[in-house]
Amino acid sequence: MARTVLVTGGAGFIGSHIADRFLAHGWAVTVLDNLSSGRAEQVPAGARFVREDVGSPAAAALVEAGRFDVICHLAAQIDVRNSVADPVADATINILGTINLMEAVRRSGAPTRVVFSSTGGALYGAFAEPPSPEETPTNPEAPYGIAKLSAEHYLAYYGRVHGIEAVVLRYGNVYGPRQDPHGEAGVVAIFCSRLLDGQPLTVFGTGRQTRDYVYVGDVASANLAAATRPLPPTGTLGARAFNIGTGRETSVLELAAELQRCAGVETPVQLAPARPGEIERSALAVDKARAVLDWSPGTTLAEGLAATYRHFAAARGRPAGS
Repeated sequence: MARTVLVTGGAGFIGSHIADRFLAHGWAVTVLDNLSSGRAEQVPAGARFVREDVGSPAAAALVEAGRFDVICHLAAQIDVRNSVADPVADATINILGTINLMEAVRRSGAPTRVVFSSTGGALYGAFAEPPSPEETPTNPEAPYGIAKLSAEHYLAYYGRVHGIEAVVLRYGNVYGPRQDPHGEAGVVAIFCSRLLDGQPLTVFGTGRQTRDYVYVGDVASANLAAATRPLPPTGTLGARAFNIGTGRETSVLELAAELQRCAGVETPVQLAPARPGEIERSALAVDKARAVLDWSPGTTLAEGLAATYRHFAAARGRPAGS
């Protein structure tokens, strides 16, 4: 029989790519998503779809009865600004929703491995020197990062006390096809849409702030690796945590220039006031993922941006530029 995986948030940007990857490797895939930000049409053909909230009794019942081999847990409130505006709602989804799933795994007694999607830059904060290894002190700046860190502590607890296998993937700035161009974190998608509309690119602050942009296909590969590779022993919080990025800093201005090359157009770049609380530099060291998960990013920034721009252009029936 095929191995089984539950992908929470599997109708969303990253989750749908992960569901695709497991299906391609012969797994039986169930997607759980309440469609608050995900889209039903992004659930891949061949996956079972359950429309439900991750914090609900129905979601817990699904996990308890399903006895999945693996749960890739991506369902979350992902907007940093929303977490600042309503930290209670953020914690309800990102902390209590995670506990709801883990309690269901515990009650099921199944040897389920949980792969949790966390964050890198938002977890290490403004005091980290990039590229940051997993041992970097955690200093989240916003409730979103605090909630992700809290969820990591709960996962470590369930591992140490209840013997549940849990692995944490701390992402850089994920980009690629299906990214929401209206979301706060989707600068690549936003730039693609503005280029297709012939509009200027708005850059906040100086544009010299850096991020670690990792392609969504590489993130999907990391989830498959985390689901199948042997894990180190449980121990400290970061024992089973892995950065998933490229280890390279790219400034927003460099990103804008590369996307303009992909589009074959030049458009003005407009500077806007810096956004409060935004960290200046971020990149993630990925040596541990290479060594333990046998994973490394396989897509260059130029390749990934070109593929992303082609996706957005094709969605509008437009040529994809140079």
